[in-house]
Amino acid sequence: MTEFLPFTRPTLDQEMIDGVVDVLKSGWITTGPQVEKFEVALADYFGGERKVRALTSATGALELALVLAGVGQGDEVIVPAMTFAASANVVVRVGAKPVLVDVDLDSRNLLIEAVEAAITPRTKAIMPVHFAGLPADLDSIYRLAEKHDLRVIEDAAHAIGSSYNGKRIGSFGDLVCFSFHANKNMTTIEGAAVSVADEDSARQLELLRFHGITKLSDGGMDVSVAAGKHNMTDVSARIGLSQLARLDEFNGKRRALIKRYFDTLADSRLRLPARGDDGHSWHMFAPLVPFDELGLDFAGLRDKMHGQGIGIGRHYPAVHLFSLYRDMGFREGQFPNAERIGRETITLPLFPAMQVADVDRVCGALLEIIGTA
Repeated sequence: MTEFLPFTRPTLDQEMIDGVVDVLKSGWITTGPQVEKFEVALADYFGGERKVRALTSATGALELALVLAGVGQGDEVIVPAMTFAASANVVVRVGAKPVLVDVDLDSRNLLIEAVEAAITPRTKAIMPVHFAGLPADLDSIYRLAEKHDLRVIEDAAHAIGSSYNGKRIGSFGDLVCFSFHANKNMTTIEGAAVSVADEDSARQLELLRFHGITKLSDGGMDVSVAAGKHNMTDVSARIGLSQLARLDEFNGKRRALIKRYFDTLADSRLRLPARGDDGHSWHMFAPLVPFDELGLDFAGLRDKMHGQGIGIGRHYPAVHLFSLYRDMGFREGQFPNAERIGRETITLPLFPAMQVADVDRVCGALLEIIGTA
């Protein structure tokens, strides 16, 4: 029987497992020397000029970045209508208002003209999402931010290893937040990091991620801010160190698989995503399917693909159509590109352990179901 092919799977080798065992045996399993090593390794990966702090989740990282940027009650943050719900949810959680705007149909990234039109005197920050690892138009975004005195919080959850104009995402910019969830290009099982430009911001993140505590020289402590708890464990960091060492290899394999997808599906009925260049890390491959033309829906396609032993995902429904955001006044028809993406998107298998033959198997099953152009 053919093995079931999921749409994603983390790569965990024996060296990573042995490293975790060593950490467990050390007796120091929460935040400690491995987290420090991981943060240094990430900073080195970004060129050595940035300060990096590790956290337990990208959702927490985005929320702390908003706090660090001074976003709060009455402020507005511009967020794409096509993203994972966490991007907008964290804005609500700090008491601010998410101002959703539409995205490009193929890149899935913010439409710059829509961002500019959405800026008001209450706007405090712009949150571009590097969708699927394809960098947003950062030159335009940072120009707008400078013009209007705004902060930029990059949701780079998909973009570890991506580059923009030859520079790695995270090696420059304002506040850049990465995810190391199990389905990302590298994983710490659960985890995240924030890349910042200066030591003061890094120190503020340290306070925000662990109860606002400052340790005093006499062995006591002070609490200067009512912070939560978002500190990464040494167990997670040890996995991250091994994953980071293989990240470029992982991303190279993703790019090779993507080439096969594009070559095989070029003349299909699918609308393929923007391809980008070699700086695209390809977190996922999510073409659009003309479900209405096919007389099919996502659930039907998923079941047919599962019947062939192949998993597919759906990334993502449009944010403004969730009940939370409808209750805020958002409505159907506001963001047509985001809505079409949410309606037609499927996520095909993509992970480093796949072989080109797996891509051929996926494409063969899919084309059998949907036909060719």
